[in-house]
Amino acid sequence: MKRLLLPIVMMALFLAACGEDIETNMSQEVEDFEFTTQDNEALSLKDLEGDWWIADFIFTNCTTVCNTMTPNMAMLQESLDKEGLDAQLISFTVDPEYDTPEVLKTYGERYGADFSNWSFLTGYDFQTIKEFSVSSFKSLVEQPPEGSDQVMHGTSFFLVNPEGKVIKRYSGVESEEVDNIIQDLKAVH
Repeated sequence: MKRLLLPIVMMALFLAACGEDIETNMSQEVEDFEFTTQDNEALSLKDLEGDWWIADFIFTNCTTVCNTMTPNMAMLQESLDKEGLDAQLISFTVDPEYDTPEVLKTYGERYGADFSNWSFLTGYDFQTIKEFSVSSFKSLVEQPPEGSDQVMHGTSFFLVNPEGKVIKRYSGVESEEVDNIIQDLKAVH
């Protein structure tokens, strides 16, 4: 019986390893959502089913990290296009009260976003995005300190598989991470 068990276990491990062709550092289900895009249209988790996507958390009047993260996401979009890779880019605002669809559209245009595969999402309250960010991405979002309008939030990019599971976290402020995301997407496509 033991001789039979070892090959079965080895085969199971081999098949499990074939599921992802990249080294992952997360395994987190994205909670169901339906939010509003920069074009004032609904976008839900169900709409992204079957697609690879990269998510981040930003806000348009950010004076620090978003000024690096959003250009890095724009660079990623350019690289995806150049490499012929199909993936969606999703930027969730952490300041939904200020970041209306119109404000997000102007912001995206400022960075040359192609809205065919890059959506900027709003249409929820602060508590909703705070809880969503923590539960789905393990990324903290905190109210601005007294006297400030600067929301505190994580600086990661997150790779989400076609089943809606976050499988990898990258630094969103280091431009060299764009190459790592591209390599990972090549490996899974």
